[in-house]
Amino acid sequence: MRRKRNSVVNYVFGWIRKQSMKVKIFFAATSLLFSLVALKLLVKDHSQFLIASELIHIAGIVVLVYKLTTKKTCSGLSLKSQELTAIFLAVRLVCSFMLEGDIHTLLDFATLIFTTCLIFMIRYKLKSSYIKELDNFPIYYTVVPSAVLAVLIHPYNSHIYISQVLWAFCVYLEAVSVLPQLRMMQNAKMIEAFTAHYVFALGVARFLACAHWIIQVYETGGRYLFLVGAGYFWFPMVIIAEIVQTFILADFCYYYIKSVMQGQLIIRMPV
Repeated sequence: MRRKRNSVVNYVFGWIRKQSMKVKIFFAATSLLFSLVALKLLVKDHSQFLIASELIHIAGIVVLVYKLTTKKTCSGLSLKSQELTAIFLAVRLVCSFMLEGDIHTLLDFATLIFTTCLIFMIRYKLKSSYIKELDNFPIYYTVVPSAVLAVLIHPYNSHIYISQVLWAFCVYLEAVSVLPQLRMMQNAKMIEAFTAHYVFALGVARFLACAHWIIQVYETGGRYLFLVGAGYFWFPMVIIAEIVQTFILADFCYYYIKSVMQGQLIIRMPV
């Protein structure tokens, strides 16, 4: 039975892989559309998507902490991605305290604690297993454009200008913070299970966050994009940032699902 199932899976993924890029994009867009419709019909309180997204992110980091403490190795993990994650979480916490705290503030604080533990273990306790040569994506490629974009496009619903810019910076930086990790996995070609679980969790988390914004726009007939006091470009940029991060992770999620369905523990990325 297992061989039969695997043969079907191999045939389906093989057929998809042979299709043109336009066909692949069509299938991906159709799958995402059906997923959005299903989420809208099954979940009544769509604000819970953001909480679920943050909880899944925390779960992914907990998986990494478990890996580092039990396997005693950080091979395959990008220190730069974790540092970028710590940066936007710390800045977002500052913004939350400047405005008002809520459940998201608590979840961000928990995520920052776990992320800080990961950075400490990679930098000091497991430094010998960190492959710095493969983690070669320049951080300033993400930080500088995010900062510039935040100055140009940010919300206008706060009396504190700096909090407006900082909040926008967090949104933009979060959208591209996973790029060093993806670059490292492409360099390594082979991705072990724990790292793959973490990146897949990020993909699911970003899809849920993206679904929240898209459904909000749909239910308000597009008015959500142009809320008074938020600036005409702010909410469109938030949604674009979420969509960008979702599609950045979509390719990896495809290979992750393929490998899991084939019973493989190691994810093989194409050249």
